[in-house]
Amino acid sequence: MGFGVFVHRSDSIYDDSPAERYQFPRQYLHRAQACVGDWIVYYEPRKVAATRGYFAVATVQEIIPDPKIAGMFVARIAPGSYLDFANPVPFAGAAGPAERGVLNEEGRISGRAQAAVRPLSAEDFHRIVSLGLADVPVLPRRDQPAVPPGMSEEQAPFAFAQERDRATFTVSRIVRDRIFRRVVLRAYDQRCAMTGLRLINGGGRAEVAAAHIRPVEAGGPDIVTNGIALCGTAHWMFDRGLIGLSDDLEILISRQVNDPGAVRGLINPTGRAFPPGRLSDRPHPHFLDWHRTHCFKQ
Repeated sequence: MGFGVFVHRSDSIYDDSPAERYQFPRQYLHRAQACVGDWIVYYEPRKVAATRGYFAVATVQEIIPDPKIAGMFVARIAPGSYLDFANPVPFAGAAGPAERGVLNEEGRISGRAQAAVRPLSAEDFHRIVSLGLADVPVLPRRDQPAVPPGMSEEQAPFAFAQERDRATFTVSRIVRDRIFRRVVLRAYDQRCAMTGLRLINGGGRAEVAAAHIRPVEAGGPDIVTNGIALCGTAHWMFDRGLIGLSDDLEILISRQVNDPGAVRGLINPTGRAFPPGRLSDRPHPHFLDWHRTHCFKQ
């Protein structure tokens, strides 16, 4: 087992879904196999407009031949392991590349930086992930209810001490929920996608929630394309299947709504959800399809 880097473009020609699978050609098979059972970091190349750099981590569960295309393979991502970075990490900063393994003996960027799948040292992995998840609050906010007895989690600074099991850093539901909220609200500019309202309270906190389209309890991943920013009322209706979304983000109103006129007055006049700023952050059609099939009341 070993750490690795998987290069993924938002406009990729490959059949990728970062939280679920990563498609690659045979030439990278040996390198990908070395990552099975361990963590990889996703990286978006600098040539991509508004690149996110290193933007997420995930665990590789297994490698299988692509059942549809000969000579291609698929790295299946362990369910629940994918996590977007709260802070995308640029390829290079003031101290040089975050991934020191791409430097040659002369300290220059080598051809290794062009490989779509490449090994990553433990030192580089911890550096990148520490930057990507820096400043993530772990302790409960003062205005949040206390965690019930027996359900509390370790209240410790988010760190990568050598003695800690590196696999525990994405386990905490508290940490994952806060990162997911930060990533989704940033994508939607803290605006409710259904109503268009962008309300900030006196403490500077946005009054919208980061809703999972396919819930975590139903196998939904913590990825921005499985999220949408919603105000309280819209969130309540979405979770109960009273409103939904088509693949092109048309807002659907269930026939079981007792006051459809009021609901139409609540949603924005366009009748479509406001999309996030980045095309690659838009809700993925297969998550929307899951919500229409399993949650939305026709």
